[in-house]
Amino acid sequence: MKKSLPKLRSKAWFDNPDNIDMTALYLERYLNYGFTREELQSGKPIIGIAQTGSDLSPCNRAHVELAKRVRDGIIAAGGVPLEFPTHPMQETGKRPTASLDRNLTYLSLVEVLYGYPIDGVVLTIGCDKTTPAALMAAATVNIPAIALSSGPMLNGWHNGERTGSGTILWKARELLATGDIDHEGFVELVASSAPSTGFCNTMGTATSMNSLAEALGMTLPGNAAIPAPYRERGQIAYRTGMRIVEMVHEDMTPDKILTRKAFENAIAVNSAIGGSTNCPIHLNAIARHIGVPLEVADWEKHGYDIPLLVNLQPAGEYLGEDYHRAGGVPAVVAELIKAKRIHEDAITVNGKTMGENCTGRFSANREVIKAYEEPIKKHAGFKMLKGNLFDAAIMKTSVISDEFRQRYLSDPKDPNAFEAKAVVFDGPEDYHKRIDDPKLNIDEHTILFMRGTGPLGYPGAAEVVNMRAPGSLLKKGVHSLPCIGDGRQSGTSGSPSILNASPEAAAGGGLALLKDGDKVRIDLNKGTADILIPKEELEKRRAALKANGGYHVPEAQTPWQEIFRANVDQLAQGMVLKPAVKYQKIAQTKGLPRDNH
Repeated sequence: MKKSLPKLRSKAWFDNPDNIDMTALYLERYLNYGFTREELQSGKPIIGIAQTGSDLSPCNRAHVELAKRVRDGIIAAGGVPLEFPTHPMQETGKRPTASLDRNLTYLSLVEVLYGYPIDGVVLTIGCDKTTPAALMAAATVNIPAIALSSGPMLNGWHNGERTGSGTILWKARELLATGDIDHEGFVELVASSAPSTGFCNTMGTATSMNSLAEALGMTLPGNAAIPAPYRERGQIAYRTGMRIVEMVHEDMTPDKILTRKAFENAIAVNSAIGGSTNCPIHLNAIARHIGVPLEVADWEKHGYDIPLLVNLQPAGEYLGEDYHRAGGVPAVVAELIKAKRIHEDAITVNGKTMGENCTGRFSANREVIKAYEEPIKKHAGFKMLKGNLFDAAIMKTSVISDEFRQRYLSDPKDPNAFEAKAVVFDGPEDYHKRIDDPKLNIDEHTILFMRGTGPLGYPGAAEVVNMRAPGSLLKKGVHSLPCIGDGRQSGTSGSPSILNASPEAAAGGGLALLKDGDKVRIDLNKGTADILIPKEELEKRRAALKANGGYHVPEAQTPWQEIFRANVDQLAQGMVLKPAVKYQKIAQTKGLPRDNH
C-alpha cells in the first residue's frame, strides 16, 4: 500500500473549503503577478527559497543566479517555488559585526517559514553567519529544509603563490608593520585573494560552517566545497531543488536529521578539516534550537584527539579549489569512517545515511586531504580552558605553530604550560592605538588580552582577538604572542588564540578584573587559565568593579543592539536569544498561525 502524503501547510492558505473567504483573499494577491489557481491549488508543495544573495552580500551573491537552477529543480520535481529575501549578513561589510545580526536574521526567517504558505524550504547559505542563522530557523520551525552553499571563491594568487582570503590579510598587516609593504601594496596583496564570487577560499568560518552543514546531513553530499563559479555549483542547485520536493512528500524534517549523532559527526569533521573557532558558537546555537544538549566541553571530548587531515590555509597551504578537487567533505568523512570516528547511521537530507554517502570516497590527492594514519597533525581539535579568568574558552590546536610551541609550550620542567605578564586592551580601538607603544614593554614573555568584545560588550562579539605582535618583535622574528579575549577570531587567522571567553568582561567575567602586569598562567594539560593573584585581591577588585558600575561598554546605537543585549546569552551557550530557545518544532507544537483578516 502506498504511504499517504502528509497534508501540506500551504493548503490552509490556498485551498481551505471550510474558510472560502480567506482562501480567496490569500489566492487573489498571489495570482496578481502570474500564478494560476491550478498551481496553487493543485496539491503541489510550495517551496520557499530563502535568498541570502544580494549586492550587500558578495560572498552569497552567486545565489542570485543559483536560485534560478533551484527553481528549475523544484518545478521539475512537481513543486511551486516562492523566492524571498532574508536580512543580509556580510562578514566583511556589516558594522559593528555581522554576528550581531545572526539572531536578527534567525528571527525574521522563523517568522517567514512559520507565517507564510511554505511547505519546505531551500536555505541558501555561504558567508559565515548565513549558515547558522538559516539552520537555527529551520530547527525552530521544523518544516522540511535543505541547505545549498554559494561555494568558495576561486584560488587567489600573487606573484605565483596562493593567497587565501583573510589569511593573507593577517600576513599583510605584519608586512606593513615592518615596512616591507606600503599602503598600496597592502591593498593589492589582500585583494589578490578574492578573484571571483563566493565565500572565503581558506578554511575560514565560511568553508568550515558549510562543511559542517554537510557533516550534519543538511546538504547534499559534496555541496560545501564546489567553488561558486564552477558548473557543478549550478548542477547541485538543480538537484537541491528537486530533492526538497521529495523531502516534503517524505515529511523529512530537521529534527530527523539534527540528532546528537549528527552533531558529534560535525565535531569530528571540524577537527579533521582544521575548522574555525566560531563553529562551536554556531553549532551549539543550532543544537539549542533543535533541543539537542551540546556544550563547549563536547568539542574537546569528541574532537580533540582527531587528526588534521585537510591541508588548507590557515593551518595548511592549499585553498578552496584544491579542497573540492581532492574530494571535499565526503573524502574527509571516508577517512573518519575508516577510523570509526563517525556515526555511519546518521541520516542525511538525501534519505541515505552518512555511511552510505561517504564510505570509500577517499581522496586521490593526498597532498590536500591526508590519510587518517598520515595526518598533518595528530591532534587538531579544540582545547577547552577555564579558571578565574573565565568559565569556558577554547584554543584551536591545529594552528599552534612550531615557533609558538617552542617558545611557550616546550619547557621540559613545565610542558604545555607557560606563565607571562598581561597587557590589556579594552577593545580593538585601544589595541590599534597602543600596540606599538614602547611604553607597554611588550616582549616575548607577554600575553595580549582583548576585552569588551563579547556579545554584550561590542555588542555582538567581534573578530578582534587575533592581535599581531608589535612591529619591534616582528622584526626580531617573533610572529605571534599568546592572545586571549572575550571576543571571537576570524577562522582565516592562524593565530592560536584563546577566545570566546565566557562570561565576558561585560557580564562580570574575570577578564574585567585583569590589570596590566598581572602574571597569568595557562596550562593546556590541566585546561586552566588563571590570574596568579591571591583570592582576596581578586575579590577586592571585583567589589571595586561593582562599586564603579561594572565593566563599561559603549551605549547602544540602534534599537536592535539594545534588544540584543537585553536577551542574548554568552558565547559558550551559542550566543542565542535566551527567550527563543523554548520555541521548538513550532510547525508541530504551535499549530497554524491565526488568519490575518
